[in-house]
Amino acid sequence: MTELNHNLRGLALGGIRRFTTLAKERGDCILLTLGEPEFDTPVPIRQACKDALDQGRTHYTENRGDLALRQAISQFERRSRGLDYAPEEILITLGATEAIYTALTGVLNPGDEVVIPTPAFSLYDTVTRLAGAVPVPVDTSKDGFQLTASSLEAALTPKTKVLILNSPNNPTGVVYTPEHLAAIDRITRERELFVLCDDVYWGLSPCPTFPQLAHGRDRILAVQSFSKPYAMTGWRVGYLMAPRAVLDRLAVLHSHAVTCAPAMIQAACLAALDWDPKEMARAYETRRGYICRRLEAMGLPCARPEGAFYVFPSIGSRSSEDFCLRLIQDAGVAAVPGTVFGAEGYVRMSYCCSMEHLQEAMDRLERFLQLSQ
Repeated sequence: MTELNHNLRGLALGGIRRFTTLAKERGDCILLTLGEPEFDTPVPIRQACKDALDQGRTHYTENRGDLALRQAISQFERRSRGLDYAPEEILITLGATEAIYTALTGVLNPGDEVVIPTPAFSLYDTVTRLAGAVPVPVDTSKDGFQLTASSLEAALTPKTKVLILNSPNNPTGVVYTPEHLAAIDRITRERELFVLCDDVYWGLSPCPTFPQLAHGRDRILAVQSFSKPYAMTGWRVGYLMAPRAVLDRLAVLHSHAVTCAPAMIQAACLAALDWDPKEMARAYETRRGYICRRLEAMGLPCARPEGAFYVFPSIGSRSSEDFCLRLIQDAGVAAVPGTVFGAEGYVRMSYCCSMEHLQEAMDRLERFLQLSQ
C-alpha cells in the first residue's frame, strides 16, 4: 500500500466524540459531553435561509464570503467589541474549525512552535501537528487557568511563532483577566508572535478579549463563529479576521479548500447578526450557578466559570478516563476526561441541556460518588 502522509500517524477521532458515542450506545445516558446548544436555531434565522432558497440564492458567492455579510460583520464587530476590520479583512469559513485550520496552516512552517495554554481544545494540537509544527503545552492549572507572563516567557524559544488564546475557555469556562491579557500583549509584541484568538464563546458571555485590548493588530488572527451564540452548530459558519496582507494569502488557501460557504446559509448568518442571544445567555448563567453549587457540595471543586457552557471539576488523583467510563457504565452520565484537553485529574461537563436533565445528571453523579466511596 502506498504510504499516506506521515502526519496522519496517530491521528484519531477526538475524545469528545468517542465518549459521546459510548454514551449513546448505552441508550439511557444523559450527555454532558457536547458543546452544542440544545436550543433550536431562532425562527428569523431559519426563515432567512428559506427565503434565500426561494429567491434562487444557490450559487457561488465570493471566495471570501458574501460582501453584504462581511460588511455586516464589520459593523457588528465595531459596534459590539470596538474592533475595526474592513470587509476585505474578513473571511467567511466553514465554522470556526476551518478558520483555525486555515489560520494555522497558513502561517506555520515545519519546525515552528505553537504555544498552547492547557487545558485546551484538542483541535489546536491536531492542526499544529498536521502543519508539521510543534505544539508546546503550558499548564495553567496552578494559576487559576490563567496564562501568566512568567509561564509564557518560560515556554518561548527562537522557534516560537504562534500563541493560541481561547477566552472564554473550553474546557474550563474561565475568562482571561485584563491584567493577564495586557502582559500577554507586551510579550507577544516584543517577540513578534502571531496570536490566534479563539473567541467563539464571547457572544454568550461578553468579556474583555485580546483583540480589544491589544496594542496593534498586525499579528492577530481573530476567530469567531455563529454556532454557539445563535444555536447554529449544524450550519457550519464562522469567520476569520486578520490584517489585509495576511488575510489575502489565507483567503487563497481557503479558496482551494472549500471555495466558499453555502450562499443560503450566509443569508441566514446575515439575519443572525440582528438576533440578541440574551435569553440563551441567561439560561446558561442559571445552569452554571446550579451545576457549580452541586459539584462543590459533592466535593468536586472547580474554578468558577465566567463564560461558555462548561465546568471543569477536579476529581483529584483519580484517572479521568476511568472515571468517565465508569460514570457512563454505572450512572448513565457522560462527561469528557480531562486528558482529552491535556489535563489529568479533571473532567469536563457541559450544561447544554435542559435544567431537568441537568438536575437528574447531578443526582446520578451524586449517587455514583456515594457508592464509589
